[in-house]
Amino acid sequence: MDCIAGVSRKPWSLPFTAEPQEVAALRRILRLHLGLWGLHCVIDAAQLCVSELVSNVIKHVGPGTPTTLAVSMRGSRVRIEVHDPDPRALPTLLDTGIDAEAGRGMALVSAVTDRWGVQLQADQKVTWCELPTGLPSAESHCGGARVNRVEALLSSYGCERGRRWDLRVGSLSLVEEVAVDVVVDVLHWLRAHGRDVDEALDRAQARFEADVE
Repeated sequence: MDCIAGVSRKPWSLPFTAEPQEVAALRRILRLHLGLWGLHCVIDAAQLCVSELVSNVIKHVGPGTPTTLAVSMRGSRVRIEVHDPDPRALPTLLDTGIDAEAGRGMALVSAVTDRWGVQLQADQKVTWCELPTGLPSAESHCGGARVNRVEALLSSYGCERGRRWDLRVGSLSLVEEVAVDVVVDVLHWLRAHGRDVDEALDRAQARFEADVE
């Protein structure tokens, strides 16, 4: 049995007042949460969607509107919802030219998402969109083969120490301790075989930075 379970990505929501100055803060919060979820691959597109959906509320419903941002997983997609209290002012996908200065918001959302839509309720509307992650499930990783290999390695280390955890925010400090143990053991192995530990660390750092650029 694996000692490491899948990533837990619980839905969350944030009430806010729709004002232009709030958009940057919402983008930062979204980046933080998606980073904790390990979904770095969709952060830029998700931030664009939040900017456009909130801007629509400001423009068509009005500044100062009480609004809520909600983010969740729907299968392997990231779902972003913006709730506002006006079911009449509907976002529209316009066929605008490349040089148009207005009306391009939902076209941008449509371009970077799998799908989007509007749910009307008696006292509010929910404008939503869903971004593909390319993951096989809602609890999978977004890090490719390297992350999968480390998962297997951390599982064996955790089992040896009698530990079991889920890869969720609340237990990441425990997982990090085991990851550090792995790095230290590798450094001891290199030193025992006469290798330069500092040089190996420098090479690893350079290779990591090249991978994430």
